[in-house]
Amino acid sequence: MDRYLPHRERLLTSSRPLPDFDVVAANGPWLHCADGRRIFDGSSGLICVNVGQGSPKVFSRIEQQFSRYSFGGAAVVQPHIQMELMERLCHAVGRPEDSVALTTCGTLGVEVAVGLARNITRARDGKLRGDILTSNLSYHGNSVFTLGVAGNQIRNPRPEDRYGLGPAFPAPYPPTHGHAHEGHGCDASCANEVARAIDSRGAENVAAVLIEPINGTTGGAFVPPGGYLRRVSEICQERNVLVIHDEVLTGLWRTGTPLASHHWDGCKPDLVILSKGLGAGYVGVGAVLVSPEIAPLLRHKNVDPLPAMGTMATHPLMAAACLGVLDELESLDFGAFTARGDRLGTSLRSLTGWAPVRDVRGVGHLYGVEVTPGLLWRLMEECERRGVFFYPFTGAGDPRSEGLVVAPPLNSSGEDIDFLTAALTDAVAALS
Repeated sequence: MDRYLPHRERLLTSSRPLPDFDVVAANGPWLHCADGRRIFDGSSGLICVNVGQGSPKVFSRIEQQFSRYSFGGAAVVQPHIQMELMERLCHAVGRPEDSVALTTCGTLGVEVAVGLARNITRARDGKLRGDILTSNLSYHGNSVFTLGVAGNQIRNPRPEDRYGLGPAFPAPYPPTHGHAHEGHGCDASCANEVARAIDSRGAENVAAVLIEPINGTTGGAFVPPGGYLRRVSEICQERNVLVIHDEVLTGLWRTGTPLASHHWDGCKPDLVILSKGLGAGYVGVGAVLVSPEIAPLLRHKNVDPLPAMGTMATHPLMAAACLGVLDELESLDFGAFTARGDRLGTSLRSLTGWAPVRDVRGVGHLYGVEVTPGLLWRLMEECERRGVFFYPFTGAGDPRSEGLVVAPPLNSSGEDIDFLTAALTDAVAALS
């Protein structure tokens, strides 16, 4: 027995009601266990291992930088590799003129984006307050501020610990929006709730609306109705309020396009936050992209200093790993990649005829399979018996919705996708 296992309870980390995998090796989307089993990573770890494990391109980039120097603050050492990452990243997501703030994780990326938005609106509009408005079905990170301001029922702080923070408007998805109980679904008009939220605070007090363009793990891959994000952008522009898209989970082709917002016209945000898909599980990283129309305001003589990015924020080895991830992503055959995502969606939607499955939703390589409350962990156990791991989600409502996030690495093969869907179908059948 591993000599450390008796002390497992001293490691203060999250756990689940199923045994951990004793992993001795990993290759691409596969985990190899000490008992000889191999497990397919059907959720890209925590929806971050987007190019699989053991990437030669990532290793090569890190090795090259390691031989040069392993640390150098960007304010002291010329940031050559960080500049290279900025240029590559901005071109990859179709925002070639953006300015970029590099941070150490998605949570800090959100915090930095909030600080930048507040500075920009104070310099541009003379706003005294910098309120940040979010929806009641959202997750924006794991700090006291980001947990308090967002709408994750499981992880929200107790009311007495929220410092007055909380979500400001309903998300355009059941079961959090009244339309679900009025006999018709949500549409673009649900964005009027955002307008009411801004107007109730006073637009002069609101710096930004922070929104996930496609819902992540809080609700399980809900996709907004057509026109909704565009209408949110119009509402915010009319009121001099910035739009921040939290693409920590969805950015860099997770939903089939470089950014999830690219699925719709007319909804380009002022700031974008990236993280999971950029580090791909190799390094902790966050990046905040700021549009060229507003970035110069951050250098205004009367603006507050830039928010602290963190000691390790522009770490050269981090930048090197991210460049390797971009190398992997940009080497994809995008025609085949798109076809695999379509195939995944078609196979998953066929599960809606089975009794345990309440809904299947999503796009690209991101899907939520919602199941009857009480069956989540039984289904996960059945999947793992068949050699596939999935990440669970718990959403909203009473009883709270629950299910699996299906999000395989983006460079999974067609055979890998078939293995995943066959195992999941078999597991669902076993519970029917």
